[in-house]
Amino acid sequence: MKNSFERQNVDVAWCPGCGNFGILDLIKEVLEELQADRTSTVIVSGIGQAAKTPYYIDVNMFGVLHGRALPVATAIKAANPELTVIAEGGDGDMYGEGGNHFLHSIRRNVNLVHIVHNNMVYGLTKGQASPTSQIGFTTKVQVDGVGNEPFNPLSVALALKAGFVSRVNIGNASHAKEVLKAAFLHPGYALVDIFQPCVVFNKINTYEWFEENTYFLEDSYDASDLGNAMKKALEAMPMPLGVLYKNVSSTFEERVRRGDTQPLYTTGHNAAQIQALFDSY
Repeated sequence: MKNSFERQNVDVAWCPGCGNFGILDLIKEVLEELQADRTSTVIVSGIGQAAKTPYYIDVNMFGVLHGRALPVATAIKAANPELTVIAEGGDGDMYGEGGNHFLHSIRRNVNLVHIVHNNMVYGLTKGQASPTSQIGFTTKVQVDGVGNEPFNPLSVALALKAGFVSRVNIGNASHAKEVLKAAFLHPGYALVDIFQPCVVFNKINTYEWFEENTYFLEDSYDASDLGNAMKKALEAMPMPLGVLYKNVSSTFEERVRRGDTQPLYTTGHNAAQIQALFDSY
C-alpha cells in the first residue's frame, strides 16, 4: 500500500543498505499514522546525507546551510505556531556545525521534533570522524584513530533539562516508531537520536553492532526522574534505548507570542505608525 506521504518521481541518492532508508520510512509512517496534515507540516534540514530526507517526503520543506536547521525551524514555529515543525539532519550537521543551535533550542524549548541520524561518521564528505565517533575510530583523515571523547547528545540535552530526550535504533523499527510518535505528541522540544549504520564509510558501527551494544529501557522505567535519566545517558556499553526523560514546561512560541497562535501573515499593520517609526530615524 502506497504511503500518502510518499513523494513521487524522485531518485533516492543513498547507498544500498544505508540506515537512512529505514528512517525515511519511519518518518512517513509516523506522519501517516498520526494523520498529519501535509500542508501544515514542514521539515527543515541542513547539509548531508541525512539532510536529504525531506526531499523524499511529500510535505513542506526548507533546506538551509550546514548546521542551521534548528534556528530556521525555531523561526518557522514562532511565525506560525499551528504548524508541525521537524528539524532533521545527521550527527555532524546537528552536533558539530549546529552544536550551538542544539544547545539554545533546548534552552528555548521550541515546540518541534528534532530528529538526528546518528551514524558516528560524516557520510556525505567521504568518511571522516564526526562528533559522535568513538575513540580509536580510524578514517582517511584520522589515520591514527579518533582521540577525542565522543559527544554525548543525551547527557548534554539532559543537563539543559530538555523536555523530551530519547534514543532509538533504526534496526528496531517498531520500537523506534513508538518513540517517534511520542516525540510528535510532546508539547515542546523533543530530541530523537537515531542510531543508524553507514554501510560504506563506517564498518565498525553496523546494524549488528548497534543491536549488540544497546538495550531497551524497562517498562517500569520512570522518565520523570532527571537524575536517573542522566545516569542512563552516561552508560557506555550497552547503551539504553527509549525515552530517557520527559517534562512539560512553557514553550518558546508561547512566551514570544503570548498565547497568540495566529500565523504572522494574518496580522494587520498600521502603515502610519510604521512610517512614523521610519521618520524618527
